[in-house]
Amino acid sequence: LICGLLVSWNFIRDYMIASYFANMPRPAQTVSSAEVKVKDWTPGITAIGTSRAANGVDLAVQIGGIVKDIRFQPNQQVNAGDLILQLDDAVEKADLIDAQAAVALESSTLSRSRTLTSRGVGTQASNEQAVAQFATARSRLARTQAIIEQKALKAPFSGVIGIARINVGQFLQPGTVVATLQDLKSMKVDFSVPEQMINRIKIGQSVKFGLEEATLNLEGHIIGIDPKVDPQTRLVSVQAIFENKGDNSIVPGRFVHVRVELPREENIVTVPQTAVITSLYGDYVYTVQEETKGDQKQLIAKQVFVKVGRREGTESEIISGLTPGQKIVTAGQNKIQSGAVIKIDNSIDVTAENR
Repeated sequence: LICGLLVSWNFIRDYMIASYFANMPRPAQTVSSAEVKVKDWTPGITAIGTSRAANGVDLAVQIGGIVKDIRFQPNQQVNAGDLILQLDDAVEKADLIDAQAAVALESSTLSRSRTLTSRGVGTQASNEQAVAQFATARSRLARTQAIIEQKALKAPFSGVIGIARINVGQFLQPGTVVATLQDLKSMKVDFSVPEQMINRIKIGQSVKFGLEEATLNLEGHIIGIDPKVDPQTRLVSVQAIFENKGDNSIVPGRFVHVRVELPREENIVTVPQTAVITSLYGDYVYTVQEETKGDQKQLIAKQVFVKVGRREGTESEIISGLTPGQKIVTAGQNKIQSGAVIKIDNSIDVTAENR
């Protein structure tokens, strides 16, 4: 009898333990939630471009010669017309004196020829010869003056000049680069957009720029759009310009984040991007629904498939699947499945942008 009671007790105990765990309510999982909202949407086209100065050039000499004087320091601000480099022009200045004397002589000869011709003493042929010789002398003088000017390299516009690439006494061949000159006040940015967006961008359209995607603190506008699509990349080249205010941190050659502002749209259904889960079967979210079980009310997570549109910042556009006012789970989805009991804790806003 005692052995029978012990065996029965063991069976009854195992059954009660199994029954207890089978009927024990599942613990509620803590999640964060948000409400599906309707708001005004300001879409944009984002890209990464390359900056360059609106006026920027590598200064080079037009004519060969020996460097006589370097008139600038690295990173010096120069004005348009300032002398940058002087090549040795002693020979040309000597030729200039000869050319000026020749012009004076031919001018006097031409004057006498005209006087004689007017009196009927000189011939028309001699007068025409005097005119031609005077023109030749003036041409030789102008050529000598042009060579002297070419040996004095001047700044074509105001800007910041770079490091000198030549030395005093060095012989320069025509086309030798002396230094770079960049006007950092106005900057151009070259970037590309997909061919599907070509009809949404216009000349003069507002554009924002910045070195970081979260900090687009400079504003400009589009000044050029390529009239063709690159057949290799299916992209369209676009150029914009902006005033480089502040510390001139954007210099030619830097990568720049670009956002083309598109027209504002109204009544767009949006949710935080953290609420949308992507799977092989599509995108879905967990909605929060209230159910009554016995005398208690519980919050239940329900899986709902949605169609996601554009993404902007921390939000995603919902084309279908949700209606404004619904509550959805924004964090903690990895701990739940459809039908799970949940409790909400919004003490930390996981949808805020990390700036």
